[in-house]
Amino acid sequence: MTIDTPSSTEFKSPTALLVGATGLVGAQCLRLLTQDAAVGAVRVLVRRPLQVNAAKVEVCVADFERLETHAEWLQADWVFCALGTTIRKAGSQAAFRQVDFDYPLQVAQLAKAQGAKRFLLVSALGADARSRVFYSRVKGELEEAIAAIGFESVTFARPSLLAGEREEIRLGERLGLKFGWLMPERYRPVQAAQVAQGLVEAAKRGRPGVHGLNNIELRRLS
Repeated sequence: MTIDTPSSTEFKSPTALLVGATGLVGAQCLRLLTQDAAVGAVRVLVRRPLQVNAAKVEVCVADFERLETHAEWLQADWVFCALGTTIRKAGSQAAFRQVDFDYPLQVAQLAKAQGAKRFLLVSALGADARSRVFYSRVKGELEEAIAAIGFESVTFARPSLLAGEREEIRLGERLGLKFGWLMPERYRPVQAAQVAQGLVEAAKRGRPGVHGLNNIELRRLS
């Protein structure tokens, strides 16, 4: 009697690509992906060298102006994008848009061309391509552009103010974190670890189509 055995590809652990690993949410995504035995190799795309003590993590220092020259680095099953800055830090609206729209969209396009199936993005509360607020409009335009690429599964996390350990001091954010409990739940601060957890869980579920995780849903994660 012949016993059919499953193809070895059925047991292949997914490869994850993480872009923006030095930020609050990105660092938490890296921690979760590294610790998850169900996840295979983890490739981290960064602009500056990053020390990671994990055998399954490959750090790739990339020139985001020339990502197409290393398209093979974007070959993965799951893609997590946590790139982001502030207009103040970027220095201008144009520079902000480059980091928060141009780079993530190029990552998505190149990764899709390399066979990526699932795309997970850290967006923002209020993302709306028709918003009068520049920040919210850019985030919304990025969501629409990525949704149109054709991934099997797309998840947008839309957190409010992020809570976590930052290297830089942002007075406005500190005040928001201190008095956030006074706000409606939709606007209350959320832990970066909760956002990362929501994205990793969404990647593992791989629900077909385009989905959003709002701030309330993220805050209720353990």
